[in-house]
Amino acid sequence: MLIASPAPIPAPAGRAAGLRARLTIPVLAYCGILMAVMQTVVVPLLPDLPRLTGASAGAVSWMVTAALLSGAVLTPVLGRAGDMYGKRRVLLVSFALMAAGSVICALTSDIGVLIAARTLQGAASSVVPLSISILRDELPPERRGSAVALMSSTVGIGAALGLPAAAVIVQYADWHVMFWVTAALGATGVALIRWAVPESPVREPGRFDVTGALGLATGLISLLLAVSQGGQWGWGSPRIVGLFLAAVTVLGLWWWHQLRARQPLVDLRLVSRPRVGLSHVAALLTGFAFYANSLVTAQLVQAPEATGYGLGLSIVQTGLCLLPGGITMLLFSPLSARISQTRGPRITLALGAVVIACGYALRVVDSRDLWMIMVGATVVATGTTLAYSALPSLILRAVPPGQTASANGVNVLMRTIGQATSSAAVAAVLVHHTGLVGGAPVPTLHGYLLAFGVAGAVALAACAVALTIPGDAGPDDTRRVRGRTRSVGDGALEGA
Repeated sequence: MLIASPAPIPAPAGRAAGLRARLTIPVLAYCGILMAVMQTVVVPLLPDLPRLTGASAGAVSWMVTAALLSGAVLTPVLGRAGDMYGKRRVLLVSFALMAAGSVICALTSDIGVLIAARTLQGAASSVVPLSISILRDELPPERRGSAVALMSSTVGIGAALGLPAAAVIVQYADWHVMFWVTAALGATGVALIRWAVPESPVREPGRFDVTGALGLATGLISLLLAVSQGGQWGWGSPRIVGLFLAAVTVLGLWWWHQLRARQPLVDLRLVSRPRVGLSHVAALLTGFAFYANSLVTAQLVQAPEATGYGLGLSIVQTGLCLLPGGITMLLFSPLSARISQTRGPRITLALGAVVIACGYALRVVDSRDLWMIMVGATVVATGTTLAYSALPSLILRAVPPGQTASANGVNVLMRTIGQATSSAAVAAVLVHHTGLVGGAPVPTLHGYLLAFGVAGAVALAACAVALTIPGDAGPDDTRRVRGRTRSVGDGALEGA
């Protein structure tokens, strides 16, 4: 009696499956970098957009604010949707919205339509938490740390690459070309996700909390509008005071609703755990410290030479000054994963915060010489790599597998709030330390140094919070379901 052997898989199909598995991590990293690029591409355009669109400078600033607000609101919402309906599916939707927003921006010069399109692009902010959750579900534990560290670092890498690339396009081509480029890259990303990224089988079934999503959106929009527009509208103006009161009221009611809901949008009982809640506080402080680096450095090096400290650099040259920091983030992400594996992510987070503070100390010591400015900015970027790579690892170790996307979405949200607060704080410091150069108001060097000092102090506060996070009480949550997770990872990403 002959026993039939299983039919072998055709070689071409086997090679294609192996190639897709090996490209899963690079494709997700590409998507994270492109998301960060999308957030920065409008920066070189801001000085010229009033002339190009016929709009006021205040209206043009909403090209940045709209993406910030929509990203902050949609990141936790889409993270929860990913946990419920499939992370790959929601990732495709968010990336497709980004590409559609780029196409709309490329086709119009109307400021209202441009702002609406940038709001669509803000959906791409959910790419990083969704991708980290996919990696947690699909990869075996020994490969997960380095992949998550790389994914988390894409935010800084993309920001460092996006500024000079966008500046070159704006300088040598029509400004709409920049959005055609991002649209093409976004469409490529959608195709790559469909081809190389598997759908995670880990789900958290239930009913989507629409009331919670609307409440969170209303509260966050009120809060971030107040923080981001306070400098322009006046911190004591009725609009800003009203927005802060609305934010406190709505978010308080939202918190009460989430605690009572059977299937909440955000499980606040998880947030109340010290390992989760303190990680979110550290994310807020780290986001504040990180954002001041690129924000203040860009203004400092572009200040006119007549100030006595400015270098008068162009936007392209400014981007090149920040480029070493992006390269450093790419190179140091494997090291941060190794430190987390040997010492634990909370030690990596604390170390990263200390390195950020050291970078700002260098900036306070010398912010006149270009090489010292670049060294200080690169040191801050190095610390940011360590800190940002540790934050998702802390969350992954502290929450159930079915809530990783929503929990990381909240963590990214806290970084965003930190960045918005940093922008407002830097603006307030520089406004209060301004002198006249050629009859025009220009921030003083003391103002810049004070901003660096504030950012360094916040980084030290992040270090203190990191050290209070409880250590691992036991193995990673995913290892308690190791059989299921490893079988999925081995099958989906064999040889990746």
